[in-house]
Amino acid sequence: MSAERVTVDTNLLVYAVDTSARDKHVKAQKLVALALKADCVLTLQALAEFYFAVTRKGKLPAAEAKAQVEAWQDLFPVVVAKASTLNRAIAATVSRRIGFWDALLWATARDAGVSLLLSEDFSAESVLEGVRIVDPLTHKDLAGLLGLKS
Repeated sequence: MSAERVTVDTNLLVYAVDTSARDKHVKAQKLVALALKADCVLTLQALAEFYFAVTRKGKLPAAEAKAQVEAWQDLFPVVVAKASTLNRAIAATVSRRIGFWDALLWATARDAGVSLLLSEDFSAESVLEGVRIVDPLTHKDLAGLLGLKS
């Protein structure tokens, strides 16, 4: 198991089931498989956004999307935002000019002890209050990124 707690953003979960995403699909599937060996949590927000995105875009039928969400709930601990998390996210939208949903994901991850947030949605690799934000699709060594031996 890795030394740091990790979470995965919605877009990577979508790529993991979206075969039309080609290279991103392959990399996201590998990432999810490696996350099983790491200290990985998923946010309730990411799971909800996943369900909405794949059903709205016709990538999965509702029943399959529901089954996938339930499978991930069985595989990974799910963390949720609190009122103080929402306040932190709102403050970040102003002070750091982050979009609201990205800020809420970051704040929820931070409050859950996550130190590595994997997402392609943030503009560049950065560290916000101890949470390193990295686009895993730009890394060749996903196992190394997660602190796992390849």
